[in-house]
Amino acid sequence: MAASSLDDLVEALRRLPGVGVKSAQRMAFHLLQHDRDAALRLARALDAAVARVHHCERCHTFTEAPVCPTCLDPDRDARQLCVVESPADQAAMERTGSYRGYYFVLMGRLSPLDGVGVADIGARQLLERATEPGVEEVILATSFTAEGEATAHALGEALRAQGLKVTRLARGVPVGSELEYVDLSTIAHALADRH
Repeated sequence: MAASSLDDLVEALRRLPGVGVKSAQRMAFHLLQHDRDAALRLARALDAAVARVHHCERCHTFTEAPVCPTCLDPDRDARQLCVVESPADQAAMERTGSYRGYYFVLMGRLSPLDGVGVADIGARQLLERATEPGVEEVILATSFTAEGEATAHALGEALRAQGLKVTRLARGVPVGSELEYVDLSTIAHALADRH
């Protein structure tokens, strides 16, 4: 028996991160029962984004123009290049208001078990971008998961081999937390990286 349009919608919503069958059904039922205008708006927005949004030629973030506004900003510090895993990570860095350099977005991280290798995350393009004149420091801002650490290590080795200064985001105890509730690995890294 062929899947119905409702089944297709639920299955499409399930592809979103963190959305299971029940959540996907709840969203689909809500849109179809209570907010058909929002469903149509969502469909149009997705269609337009898929047609217009692509990767920036310089940093690989999402943009509609060949080069994103961040890469075109002449007031940014060209000496620093921050390497992040995704456009969402770039947005988080920007929200801090404390980083004024440029970015390189990997669009993933190493995951040998899933068949994701160095070539799949844009390492060659990163090396080309990082060795452009003016770049003095590459900041590796990958996640602190096993895959993120492996990615930072592999990229760090390749970048250092090019003579670049490579730094890594520090790890530490979150502001406002009580030490007794912080995991041991975080405490150990905070102690090792103390200043």
